[in-house]
Amino acid sequence: MTLQNNLTFTLQVNNQAIAIPADRIVEMFHQLYYAIKDQTWENTYYLGRHIIKCPLDLWVCQEIFHEVKPDLIIETGTFHGGAALYYANVCDTLQHGRILTIDIDRYSGVTEHPRITYINGSSTSESVVREVEAVVKNKKTILVILDSDHGYDHVLQELQIYSRFVTPGSYLIVEDTNVNGHPVRPEWGPGPMEALEEFLRNDNCFKIDIGREKFMLTMNPKGYLKKILSDGSA
Repeated sequence: MTLQNNLTFTLQVNNQAIAIPADRIVEMFHQLYYAIKDQTWENTYYLGRHIIKCPLDLWVCQEIFHEVKPDLIIETGTFHGGAALYYANVCDTLQHGRILTIDIDRYSGVTEHPRITYINGSSTSESVVREVEAVVKNKKTILVILDSDHGYDHVLQELQIYSRFVTPGSYLIVEDTNVNGHPVRPEWGPGPMEALEEFLRNDNCFKIDIGREKFMLTMNPKGYLKKILSDGSA
């Protein structure tokens, strides 16, 4: 995220003043936060449930949920179910919304919750997509969060499939766009960011909502996509 006002900070190093742009400081902190994962993002729990998210992104999600009040939140990539539980608890507070969460694996010990429906299978398989299509019927407001396989081909396919379920004014959130040097894991290869960029080159229904990166640290740079036009298929 580009910071306003071109802020710089002066650090004293060996009695020498060095000016560092704020953008670079944010990038360096992002790289530090990611590098010490045993202390940070792999050591984060929600009500005892492992949740591999940045807390700042979780906060942004609840702000979006409050504003949009989705009838249905579709999540690809359940893992241990920490995020699904968090989303469900936010919906509890809002007294509105359900979670449909999909994973190719079914991990033991995921939390049962009346607002959560689990689907076991690949998010891009025809059978799973048919199940999703059955659930989205008659839902007025739908939000999608993509957080499964982070390979370029898979994310692009998810974007092409799940973007049509998102309703105008709601969001398609592409997670972990920070890999492949944005600014972490430069060795990753094309991933979520590159898939997102390719998707947006051919789609004018979404725009990047850069304001959702207001806390500066996000695992999803450019990944908060707001749907501004209807594609007629949701």
